[in-house]
Amino acid sequence: MKITLILFLTITLISQGYSDSLDFCKGSLSCKGRCGESYDCLNDCHCDSQCQQHEDCCDDYKKQCGRRALASVSDAEIKSLSETLYKLDHNRATASELVIDPQTLISSSETGSRDDQSSRPLFKQVSSTLLSKPTYKALLNLLDNYRRVTGEAEDVPSKEVEEQDTFLQQTMNTDVGSELYNFLHSKGIYSSQSEFIQDLKMMWFGLYSRSSGKLDSSGFEHIFAGEIKGGKVSGFHNWLQLYLNEKKGLLNYYSHSFNGPWTTYPDVLGMQFEWDGYFKEVGSAFIGSSPEFDLAIYSLCYITRPGKKCHVSLGGQTLGIQTYTWDKSSYGDGKKYIASAYPATP
Repeated sequence: MKITLILFLTITLISQGYSDSLDFCKGSLSCKGRCGESYDCLNDCHCDSQCQQHEDCCDDYKKQCGRRALASVSDAEIKSLSETLYKLDHNRATASELVIDPQTLISSSETGSRDDQSSRPLFKQVSSTLLSKPTYKALLNLLDNYRRVTGEAEDVPSKEVEEQDTFLQQTMNTDVGSELYNFLHSKGIYSSQSEFIQDLKMMWFGLYSRSSGKLDSSGFEHIFAGEIKGGKVSGFHNWLQLYLNEKKGLLNYYSHSFNGPWTTYPDVLGMQFEWDGYFKEVGSAFIGSSPEFDLAIYSLCYITRPGKKCHVSLGGQTLGIQTYTWDKSSYGDGKKYIASAYPATP
Protein backbone atom coordinates (compact mmCIF):
# COMPACT_ATOMS: atom_id res chain seq x y z
CA MET A 1 0.00 0.00 0.00
CA LYS A 2 2.87 2.42 0.92
CA ILE A 3 4.74 1.67 -2.31
CA THR A 4 1.61 2.32 -4.37
CA LEU A 5 1.05 5.64 -2.58
CA ILE A 6 4.66 6.78 -3.17
CA LEU A 7 4.45 5.91 -6.87
CA PHE A 8 1.16 7.78 -7.15
CA LEU A 9 2.64 10.91 -5.45
CA THR A 10 5.76 10.75 -7.61
CA ILE A 11 3.79 10.55 -10.86
CA THR A 12 1.51 13.36 -9.70
CA LEU A 13 4.41 15.66 -8.75
CA ILE A 14 6.20 15.06 -12.06
CA SER A 15 3.03 15.72 -14.03
CA GLN A 16 2.59 19.02 -12.14
CA GLY A 17 6.21 20.21 -12.79
CA TYR A 18 7.62 19.45 -9.35
CA SER A 19 10.40 17.10 -10.47
CA ASP A 20 13.07 19.43 -8.99
CA SER A 21 11.64 18.81 -5.56
CA LEU A 22 12.16 15.06 -5.66
CA ASP A 23 15.47 15.05 -3.77
CA PHE A 24 14.33 11.93 -1.93
CA CYS A 25 14.42 10.14 -5.30
CA LYS A 26 17.58 11.71 -6.70
CA GLY A 27 19.68 11.97 -3.55
CA SER A 28 20.71 15.03 -1.56
CA LEU A 29 22.27 18.03 -3.27
CA SER A 30 24.64 18.39 -0.29
CA CYS A 31 27.69 16.34 0.67
CA LYS A 32 26.80 16.47 4.35
CA GLY A 33 27.06 12.91 5.64
CA ARG A 34 28.01 11.60 2.16
CA CYS A 35 31.79 12.15 1.99
CA GLY A 36 33.62 9.22 0.45
CA GLU A 37 30.47 7.45 -0.69
CA SER A 38 30.53 5.19 -3.72
CA TYR A 39 29.58 6.73 -7.06
CA ASP A 40 25.88 6.45 -7.87
CA CYS A 41 24.77 7.59 -11.33
CA LEU A 42 21.27 8.31 -10.00
CA ASN A 43 22.55 11.18 -7.83
CA ASP A 44 22.36 14.72 -9.20
CA CYS A 45 25.76 15.56 -7.69
CA HIS A 46 28.50 13.48 -6.10
CA CYS A 47 30.79 13.29 -3.08
CA ASP A 48 33.16 10.48 -4.04
CA SER A 49 36.94 10.99 -4.23
CA GLN A 50 36.85 11.39 -8.03
CA CYS A 51 34.08 13.99 -8.28
CA GLN A 52 36.42 16.96 -8.72
CA GLN A 53 38.22 15.18 -11.50
CA HIS A 54 34.88 14.52 -13.25
CA GLU A 55 33.53 17.99 -12.33
CA ASP A 56 30.31 16.64 -10.85
CA CYS A 57 30.74 17.37 -7.11
CA CYS A 58 27.99 18.89 -5.02
CA ASP A 59 28.54 22.60 -4.40
CA ASP A 60 29.59 22.08 -0.78
CA TYR A 61 32.01 19.20 -1.47
CA LYS A 62 35.13 21.08 -0.35
CA LYS A 63 33.46 22.47 2.75
CA GLN A 64 32.04 19.12 3.83
CA CYS A 65 34.71 16.72 2.55
CA GLY A 66 37.97 18.66 2.35
CA ARG A 67 39.52 16.98 5.36
CA ARG A 68 38.23 13.58 4.31
CA ALA A 69 39.92 14.00 0.92
CA LEU A 70 43.24 14.72 2.61
CA ALA A 71 42.82 11.79 4.96
CA SER A 72 42.53 9.52 1.91
CA VAL A 73 46.23 10.11 1.11
CA SER A 74 48.08 7.29 2.87
CA ASP A 75 51.61 7.36 4.28
CA ALA A 76 52.60 4.79 1.66
CA GLU A 77 51.31 7.05 -1.13
CA ILE A 78 53.29 10.00 0.23
CA LYS A 79 56.47 7.90 0.28
CA SER A 80 55.83 6.58 -3.22
CA LEU A 81 55.13 10.03 -4.64
CA SER A 82 58.16 11.57 -2.92
CA GLU A 83 60.37 8.90 -4.49
CA THR A 84 58.91 9.79 -7.88
CA LEU A 85 59.49 13.51 -7.30
CA TYR A 86 63.07 12.74 -6.25
CA LYS A 87 63.68 10.84 -9.51
CA LEU A 88 61.99 13.55 -11.58
CA ASP A 89 64.14 16.35 -10.14
CA HIS A 90 66.10 16.77 -13.38
CA ASN A 91 67.19 20.28 -12.37
CA ARG A 92 68.96 19.18 -9.22
CA ALA A 93 72.64 20.10 -8.95
CA THR A 94 75.26 17.66 -10.15
CA ALA A 95 78.61 17.11 -8.45
CA SER A 96 80.26 19.32 -11.06
CA GLU A 97 77.70 22.12 -10.67
CA LEU A 98 77.78 22.34 -6.88
CA VAL A 99 80.69 21.71 -4.53
CA ILE A 100 80.31 22.27 -0.80
CA ASP A 101 82.76 22.06 2.12
CA PRO A 102 80.82 21.09 5.29
CA GLN A 103 83.95 20.95 7.48
CA THR A 104 83.28 20.56 11.20
CA LEU A 105 80.60 18.15 12.43
CA ILE A 106 79.42 18.93 15.98
CA SER A 107 77.13 17.09 18.38
CA SER A 108 73.55 18.20 19.01
CA SER A 109 74.58 19.39 22.49
CA GLU A 110 77.02 21.89 20.94
CA THR A 111 74.61 23.65 18.61
CA GLY A 112 74.03 26.64 20.87
CA SER A 113 77.68 27.39 21.53
CA ARG A 114 78.04 30.09 18.84
CA ASP A 115 81.61 28.97 18.13
CA ASP A 116 82.78 29.35 14.55
CA GLN A 117 84.42 25.98 13.98
CA SER A 118 84.76 26.20 10.19
CA SER A 119 87.33 28.58 8.79
CA ARG A 120 86.22 28.25 5.17
CA PRO A 121 82.93 29.05 3.40
CA LEU A 122 80.35 26.28 2.97
CA PHE A 123 80.06 26.78 -0.79
CA LYS A 124 83.18 26.17 -2.87
CA GLN A 125 81.56 26.24 -6.31
CA VAL A 126 78.09 26.92 -7.75
CA SER A 127 77.67 26.76 -11.52
CA SER A 128 76.27 29.80 -13.30
CA THR A 129 74.63 27.37 -15.74
CA LEU A 130 72.66 25.86 -12.85
CA LEU A 131 71.56 29.29 -11.63
CA SER A 132 70.40 30.28 -15.11
CA LYS A 133 67.75 27.54 -15.30
CA PRO A 134 64.19 28.98 -15.38
CA THR A 135 63.05 27.90 -11.91
CA TYR A 136 66.34 29.01 -10.34
CA LYS A 137 66.11 32.42 -12.01
CA ALA A 138 62.50 32.76 -10.90
CA LEU A 139 63.42 31.96 -7.29
CA LEU A 140 66.42 34.30 -7.28
CA ASN A 141 64.15 37.14 -8.42
CA LEU A 142 61.96 36.61 -5.36
CA LEU A 143 64.58 36.39 -2.63
CA ASP A 144 65.32 40.12 -2.44
CA ASN A 145 61.66 41.16 -2.08
CA TYR A 146 61.40 40.99 1.71
CA ARG A 147 62.02 42.99 4.86
CA ARG A 148 63.58 40.37 7.03
CA VAL A 149 62.75 41.83 10.47
CA THR A 150 59.32 40.83 11.75
CA GLY A 151 57.14 43.77 12.74
CA GLU A 152 57.97 45.63 9.51
CA ALA A 153 55.02 45.44 7.12
CA GLU A 154 55.72 43.99 3.70
CA ASP A 155 55.03 46.06 0.61
CA VAL A 156 54.13 43.94 -2.43
CA PRO A 157 54.11 45.99 -5.65
CA SER A 158 52.71 44.56 -8.87
CA LYS A 159 56.19 43.61 -10.11
CA GLU A 160 56.66 41.31 -7.12
CA VAL A 161 53.23 39.77 -7.65
CA GLU A 162 54.30 39.02 -11.23
CA GLU A 163 57.48 37.40 -9.91
CA GLN A 164 55.40 35.19 -7.62
CA ASP A 165 53.21 34.14 -10.56
CA THR A 166 56.26 33.45 -12.71
CA PHE A 167 57.87 31.29 -10.04
CA LEU A 168 54.75 29.19 -9.52
CA GLN A 169 54.12 28.79 -13.24
CA GLN A 170 57.74 27.83 -13.89
CA THR A 171 57.53 25.12 -11.23
CA MET A 172 54.37 23.79 -12.86
CA ASN A 173 56.23 23.60 -16.16
CA THR A 174 58.57 20.98 -14.69
CA ASP A 175 58.02 17.25 -14.34
CA VAL A 176 58.16 17.67 -10.56
CA GLY A 177 55.40 20.27 -10.48
CA SER A 178 53.11 18.48 -12.91
CA GLU A 179 53.53 15.15 -11.09
CA LEU A 180 52.53 16.71 -7.78
CA TYR A 181 49.48 18.33 -9.34
CA ASN A 182 48.43 15.14 -11.13
CA PHE A 183 48.54 13.21 -7.87
CA LEU A 184 46.53 15.78 -5.90
CA HIS A 185 44.07 16.08 -8.79
CA SER A 186 43.59 12.30 -8.87
CA LYS A 187 42.72 12.48 -5.17
CA GLY A 188 40.05 15.10 -5.81
CA ILE A 189 41.88 17.76 -3.79
CA TYR A 190 42.13 20.13 -6.76
CA SER A 191 39.90 20.19 -9.81
CA SER A 192 42.24 22.13 -12.11
CA GLN A 193 45.84 23.27 -12.31
CA SER A 194 44.75 26.91 -12.10
CA GLU A 195 42.96 26.16 -8.81
CA PHE A 196 46.10 24.42 -7.52
CA ILE A 197 48.37 27.32 -8.48
CA GLN A 198 46.02 29.85 -6.88
CA ASP A 199 45.98 27.86 -3.65
CA LEU A 200 49.78 27.60 -3.68
CA LYS A 201 49.96 31.36 -4.15
CA MET A 202 47.76 32.03 -1.13
CA MET A 203 49.32 29.28 0.98
CA TRP A 204 52.91 30.39 0.33
CA PHE A 205 52.72 34.11 -0.46
CA GLY A 206 49.63 35.24 1.46
CA LEU A 207 50.66 37.73 4.14
CA TYR A 208 49.98 37.44 7.85
CA SER A 209 51.32 39.03 11.04
CA ARG A 210 54.08 37.51 13.16
CA SER A 211 54.58 40.73 15.14
CA SER A 212 52.79 43.98 16.05
CA GLY A 213 49.69 43.15 14.01
CA LYS A 214 51.41 44.15 10.76
CA LEU A 215 51.31 42.03 7.61
CA ASP A 216 55.00 41.26 7.90
CA SER A 217 55.40 37.59 6.97
CA SER A 218 54.48 34.73 4.67
CA GLY A 219 55.37 31.08 4.41
CA PHE A 220 57.65 31.78 1.47
CA GLU A 221 59.51 34.57 3.23
CA HIS A 222 59.98 32.52 6.39
CA ILE A 223 61.11 29.29 4.70
CA PHE A 224 62.92 30.41 1.55
CA ALA A 225 64.21 33.90 2.43
CA GLY A 226 64.53 33.80 6.22
CA GLU A 227 63.48 36.28 8.90
CA ILE A 228 64.80 37.93 12.02
CA LYS A 229 62.56 37.60 15.06
CA GLY A 230 63.48 38.33 18.67
CA GLY A 231 67.10 38.94 17.74
CA LYS A 232 67.52 35.50 16.13
CA VAL A 233 67.32 33.99 12.68
CA SER A 234 63.92 32.42 12.09
CA GLY A 235 63.16 30.06 9.23
CA PHE A 236 65.80 30.27 6.44
CA HIS A 237 65.65 26.74 5.00
CA ASN A 238 66.81 27.22 1.42
CA TRP A 239 70.31 26.52 0.13
CA LEU A 240 70.23 29.14 -2.62
CA GLN A 241 69.56 31.86 -0.07
CA LEU A 242 72.46 30.50 2.00
CA TYR A 243 74.73 30.64 -1.02
CA LEU A 244 73.70 34.15 -2.06
CA ASN A 245 74.25 35.59 1.39
CA GLU A 246 77.55 33.81 1.89
CA LYS A 247 78.72 35.12 -1.48
CA LYS A 248 77.76 38.67 -0.42
CA GLY A 249 79.69 38.30 2.84
CA LEU A 250 76.52 38.47 4.93
CA LEU A 251 76.53 34.86 6.11
CA ASN A 252 79.21 33.10 8.14
CA TYR A 253 78.93 29.33 8.19
CA TYR A 254 79.94 27.85 11.59
CA SER A 255 79.46 24.08 11.46
CA HIS A 256 76.94 21.31 10.85
CA SER A 257 75.25 18.95 13.27
CA PHE A 258 73.65 16.66 10.67
CA ASN A 259 74.68 15.43 7.23
CA GLY A 260 72.20 13.24 5.42
CA PRO A 261 73.02 9.79 4.03
CA TRP A 262 72.68 10.84 0.37
CA THR A 263 75.80 10.65 -1.77
CA THR A 264 74.30 12.77 -4.56
CA TYR A 265 72.11 15.86 -4.50
CA PRO A 266 69.74 16.66 -3.01
CA ASP A 267 71.30 16.10 0.38
CA VAL A 268 70.29 17.53 3.77
CA LEU A 269 72.41 19.53 6.20
CA GLY A 270 71.59 20.74 9.69
CA MET A 271 73.69 23.90 10.07
CA GLN A 272 74.78 26.57 12.45
CA PHE A 273 75.52 30.01 11.01
CA GLU A 274 75.46 33.75 11.58
CA TRP A 275 73.41 35.92 9.25
CA ASP A 276 74.55 39.52 9.29
CA GLY A 277 75.06 39.45 13.06
CA TYR A 278 72.14 37.15 13.94
CA PHE A 279 72.60 33.53 14.97
CA LYS A 280 70.88 30.38 13.70
CA GLU A 281 71.35 27.55 16.15
CA VAL A 282 70.03 24.80 13.87
CA GLY A 283 68.92 25.51 10.33
CA SER A 284 68.19 22.45 8.22
CA ALA A 285 67.86 22.62 4.46
CA PHE A 286 67.99 20.54 1.33
CA ILE A 287 71.30 21.09 -0.45
CA GLY A 288 71.48 20.93 -4.24
CA SER A 289 67.76 20.44 -4.78
CA SER A 290 65.92 22.42 -7.44
CA PRO A 291 63.47 25.17 -6.39
CA GLU A 292 60.58 23.10 -7.75
CA PHE A 293 61.62 20.12 -5.64
CA ASP A 294 61.68 22.15 -2.40
CA LEU A 295 58.31 23.69 -3.18
CA ALA A 296 56.79 20.32 -4.15
CA ILE A 297 58.02 18.32 -1.16
CA TYR A 298 57.02 21.00 1.35
CA SER A 299 53.65 21.54 -0.36
CA LEU A 300 52.95 17.80 -0.52
CA CYS A 301 53.56 17.44 3.19
CA TYR A 302 51.72 20.60 4.14
CA ILE A 303 48.65 19.79 2.06
CA THR A 304 48.40 16.16 3.18
CA ARG A 305 49.82 16.35 6.74
CA PRO A 306 49.43 20.00 7.83
CA GLY A 307 51.11 20.79 11.12
CA LYS A 308 52.57 17.29 11.48
CA LYS A 309 55.75 15.40 10.67
CA CYS A 310 55.41 13.93 7.20
CA HIS A 311 57.55 10.93 6.26
CA VAL A 312 58.95 10.95 2.73
CA SER A 313 61.31 8.61 0.90
CA LEU A 314 64.15 9.94 -1.24
CA GLY A 315 66.44 7.54 -3.02
CA GLY A 316 65.44 4.76 -0.67
CA GLN A 317 66.17 6.85 2.44
CA THR A 318 63.38 7.97 4.78
CA LEU A 319 63.25 11.61 5.85
CA GLY A 320 60.86 13.53 8.07
CA ILE A 321 59.46 16.85 6.88
CA GLN A 322 58.03 18.97 9.68
CA THR A 323 55.35 21.50 8.77
CA TYR A 324 53.49 24.06 10.85
CA THR A 325 50.22 25.87 10.14
CA TRP A 326 49.62 29.55 10.82
CA ASP A 327 46.57 29.40 13.07
CA LYS A 328 45.99 33.10 13.80
CA SER A 329 44.50 33.95 10.41
CA SER A 330 43.23 32.16 7.33
CA TYR A 331 42.27 32.58 3.69
CA GLY A 332 39.45 31.35 1.51
CA ASP A 333 37.11 28.96 3.27
CA GLY A 334 39.11 28.81 6.51
CA LYS A 335 42.32 27.51 4.91
CA LYS A 336 45.53 27.96 6.88
CA TYR A 337 48.66 29.67 5.61
CA ILE A 338 51.88 27.72 5.86
CA ALA A 339 53.97 28.88 8.83
CA SER A 340 57.06 26.74 8.41
CA ALA A 341 58.44 23.61 6.76
CA TYR A 342 61.87 22.02 6.87
CA PRO A 343 63.72 18.68 6.87
CA ALA A 344 63.37 17.30 10.40
CA THR A 345 66.91 16.21 11.25
CA PRO A 346 67.53 13.99 14.32
